[in-house]
Amino acid sequence: MFVEFQNTNILKNILWTIFVKLFLKIIHIFSAVYNIFLNYRQYTFNIFGSNFGVLVVYYMKVSFLNIGCKLNFADMSEIQKQFTDKGFDVVDFEDKADVVLINTCTVTHNADADSRKYIRRAIRNNPDAFIAVTGCYSQLKPDEVLKIDGVDAVFGTNTKFSISELIDKFEKRTKPELFVPDMENVPFHFASSVENNSRTRIVVKIQDGCDYVCTYCAVPYARGKSRSMNFGELKEKLQEISDSNYHEVVLSGINLGEYRAESGEKFSDVIRYIANSDLKFRTRISSIEPNLVTDEIIDLVNNSDKLCKHFHIPLQSGSPDILKAMKRRYRAGDFVRLVEKIKNINSDICIGADVIAGFPGESQTNFDETANLLKMLPVSYLHVFTYSERDITPASKYENQVYVNIRKLRTKVLRTLSDEKQIRFIMSQIGNTLNVVPEKDFLQNGIYYEEGLTDNYIRVKYKVQNPTSQPKKIILDKASGKIVTGKLYDIS
Repeated sequence: MFVEFQNTNILKNILWTIFVKLFLKIIHIFSAVYNIFLNYRQYTFNIFGSNFGVLVVYYMKVSFLNIGCKLNFADMSEIQKQFTDKGFDVVDFEDKADVVLINTCTVTHNADADSRKYIRRAIRNNPDAFIAVTGCYSQLKPDEVLKIDGVDAVFGTNTKFSISELIDKFEKRTKPELFVPDMENVPFHFASSVENNSRTRIVVKIQDGCDYVCTYCAVPYARGKSRSMNFGELKEKLQEISDSNYHEVVLSGINLGEYRAESGEKFSDVIRYIANSDLKFRTRISSIEPNLVTDEIIDLVNNSDKLCKHFHIPLQSGSPDILKAMKRRYRAGDFVRLVEKIKNINSDICIGADVIAGFPGESQTNFDETANLLKMLPVSYLHVFTYSERDITPASKYENQVYVNIRKLRTKVLRTLSDEKQIRFIMSQIGNTLNVVPEKDFLQNGIYYEEGLTDNYIRVKYKVQNPTSQPKKIILDKASGKIVTGKLYDIS
């Protein structure tokens, strides 16, 4: 029996589709074979005076260590994927490996010290391994990294996503190689990372770099100018994540609110798209500058079930003089009005704030202004940072540097205040029924529990008969300090 094609274009399209699929399959096979030959070792045996060579396929082992923020972790996850795609086996950092890659941080002096410490530990654990270093510390201070005996290659911001392409053979070097070009025209690289073993929560980088000139911050020097993900690609990626059954996406960036696609879309367009979409997950805004929180963003967060009732807004200081010295883009009064506006719209919205203790020139009066402002404001928790000099920043050259012991004392005061505020916010939520995305489950005294975050950023545990990764409605039942227990909402 024959089928007559009335339209020859249909036949041409079918044949073309078959050809393309076969071609892509052949490319995939050749790529797999190529990766195998990238990872072979030759063993030579001498038998009765004759040498015999044997090629043995050996998949090289690689380990990774990330130091620093969630964005760093997301970048490292993308780099790790590049290595696994080339046939490398990933092992734990403390295990024996052929290649070790450390992603460094330079946000504080301690981050620099941690970076050096873990580089040296990697060299001790794997003296014959190829040691590669990337990240913010290697971008700002590559010469310091090169001086560490045993380092084989140093990569900067512009090259860290090309490591597996720049290095042909991951073998020990007699002299380290430097791949830290200038920071002009650094492209945006997408990155994401899963936040928990249950694979329910994923961090998605949609913006990188920063054009602000805050006098204390080294990150713009290490990350480069602000750049953003293509809006069309962003929508496609969010749909892909939705189809992968993640239940929460955390939008992240160095200066997230400065998202601006080349086609003109702003961060508010991203939030509006999510709020009006049929995406199956909820979305959390990781951090956004106070001058970038618009009325539209507040309304969208308040009114959409797809957006978490949570803002994290950097304050840094409540002193007008210190904010001016920091070159922040708002005044203390602007921050106060913003927080009060959000809370007046919805008192259940969680508001976190960053604050720096011990900035150069911060007198006791300046510090009291910050502490008193925070005591008065209905913020839910604080992330408190002790000021740390970064040589590349203007603030490190300021006079009247605050003694380190005073910085630490002020940090302790603010962290105590944060604990009080967090407990007060938690207690205000007892009795509320909130949506929880589970992050882990465990067995305790023969009873299964799940633990996860509410959309307004309260961690809660609750009993379940059969643990699942599905979101649940939970009644917050009681709290002991920051430990909150809840119970399943019975819809019957």
